[in-house]
Amino acid sequence: MEKEELQNKEDPNLKDENLEHSTDKQAPEETEKKDEEEKLSPEDEIANLKDKIARTFAEMENQRRRFEKEKDEAFEYGGFSFARETLNLLDNLERSKQTLASDETIKDKVTLKKLLDHIDIINKDMISIFKKNSIEPIKAINEKLDPNLHQAMMEVEDDTKDQGTIVQEIQKGFMMKDRLLRPSLVAVSKRKVEEKQNKQKNQENQEKERKN
Repeated sequence: MEKEELQNKEDPNLKDENLEHSTDKQAPEETEKKDEEEKLSPEDEIANLKDKIARTFAEMENQRRRFEKEKDEAFEYGGFSFARETLNLLDNLERSKQTLASDETIKDKVTLKKLLDHIDIINKDMISIFKKNSIEPIKAINEKLDPNLHQAMMEVEDDTKDQGTIVQEIQKGFMMKDRLLRPSLVAVSKRKVEEKQNKQKNQENQEKERKN
């Protein structure tokens, strides 16, 4: 016994090793206790799982609705580009009709009348086909200019109409259900310059009279 005590006193390294061993044993025990303290209760774990499941279902529902909307739009407006291109045929028919009607060489001949009648029939048939596919022409003449439906290309002096009233349709516009297929190109009325000047003078005179 005395020899062992002497060895311990004489060898300080042995003491350090013993201390290291004791601290190593204590460290994992402390971490295990901390882990146990940090662990969630069963109620909290269930609440977290419910929250994750609810979020997952919400994301799935949003994706389903988005897919349904895209599917419906593809079904309803799938021929949108085709319909817009087809309108060029109507434009060409109208141009052909105007060109033939203004041709002096055949102006008063029976053949011209028959030809124009056939063009009108084709035009009406195409409009009928468009209507069956929910494509409707936009009202323009005598309507107030609506920037959502009409595009003003020029102004025409006309004292018989309110300013901004459509007096000429340059190119017919169309709607496909609730979507604008193309706007109507139109000319709108405006007051004559003289009338505007007279109105301004009258207003100025009235203001002067009030001041006096």
